[in-house]
Amino acid sequence: MIQNALKEIKRGVSEIIDEERIITLLKNYFEKGETFLVKAGFDPTAPDLHLGHTVLLQKMAMLQKYGAIVQFLIGDFTGMIGDPTGKNETRKKLTREVVLANAQSYKEQVFKILDPEKTVVMFNSQWIEELGASGLVELTTTFNVARMLEREDFEKRYKSQLPISISEFLYPLLQGYDSVAMKCDIEMGGTDQKFNLLMGRHLQRAYNVGKEQAVIMMPLLEGLDGVNKMSKSLGNYIGVTDTPSDMFGKVLSISDELMWRYYELLSTKSLEEIAQLKLDVQSGVLHPKRAKEMIASEIVARYHTVEASIEALVEFNRVHGGNEIPSEMDEFTCSAPIWIAKALVDCGMETSTSQARRDIAQGAVKINQEKVEDEQLQLESGEYILQVGKRKFARLKVN
Repeated sequence: MIQNALKEIKRGVSEIIDEERIITLLKNYFEKGETFLVKAGFDPTAPDLHLGHTVLLQKMAMLQKYGAIVQFLIGDFTGMIGDPTGKNETRKKLTREVVLANAQSYKEQVFKILDPEKTVVMFNSQWIEELGASGLVELTTTFNVARMLEREDFEKRYKSQLPISISEFLYPLLQGYDSVAMKCDIEMGGTDQKFNLLMGRHLQRAYNVGKEQAVIMMPLLEGLDGVNKMSKSLGNYIGVTDTPSDMFGKVLSISDELMWRYYELLSTKSLEEIAQLKLDVQSGVLHPKRAKEMIASEIVARYHTVEASIEALVEFNRVHGGNEIPSEMDEFTCSAPIWIAKALVDCGMETSTSQARRDIAQGAVKINQEKVEDEQLQLESGEYILQVGKRKFARLKVN
């Protein structure tokens, strides 16, 4: 039973530090009914979670089946500093009002995945504010600057003579101190968080907590571009709060190769079932599009309903199979005349007028299902259905 649980825990995992401790925790649960504490921290830097976040959340939900009490940590204090991981410049600070608003949004979303009866939502301002100036100074004595500069992003910036604020040095220390205050048995995070996760082990030793957390690191899920990690700032994300049709369409837009990555990290199907699906696609028994529809339907059903996933599939095939327009789309109003490129930006379909012009040149922009060829086109009064690519639609009324 322990080995089966361990196999499920290790699925899709990039690295485990102190696997023996995890085995001991599982043994104590199965033999004595003892629960254990699993921590994962989220900085509330944006109001919505995306599927990249859920890779971690789904693993935490699985651990709850084997005795874990999840400590879902909202870094309301550290979020105002900004996690420097992977950054080549100091991140802008968030106001407390923004942090708290985003934190509330997180709380409403995580229970789509986690068992609320086995989850404790915590805020690190509770113990960091109690730490005080003397406690903070004591914390800084547990680590030295040379070790801090071993961290890859700090090292690169130091060698490039790019500024590093003292507050950024405090971030990994404070994240590590969270593990001291929470007395967690396992901490989870992405592979880009390894330095911070190990800091928790270091500080639990330094503060004589009586335990040393194991670490489970999950891979970073690639976004819709198939290259960069899923990120709201890069615009390559699938949001947990996306509408069923948007969520379905976005999953269908990923490459056939990336689809298997999504199956491994997001699907609840067994690895054996996924391997069989892959064989069926390779042998021609199953079309790749149908396999993609299956994972898209599973994801939509998880965050909405089974009925919504069926409707999204029907709508997607109606629009993309029959070259029709969606039955529902966002509506916008503006004054005449308006330049087509600006109209696309104002409707949220393009990030800039220069990108709009590129898409027009590539034949990706349509008005009322007719390709736009003139990038200087001015729209006079009337109603228009704007389209960019296969998935972006908007109804524009020009007064």
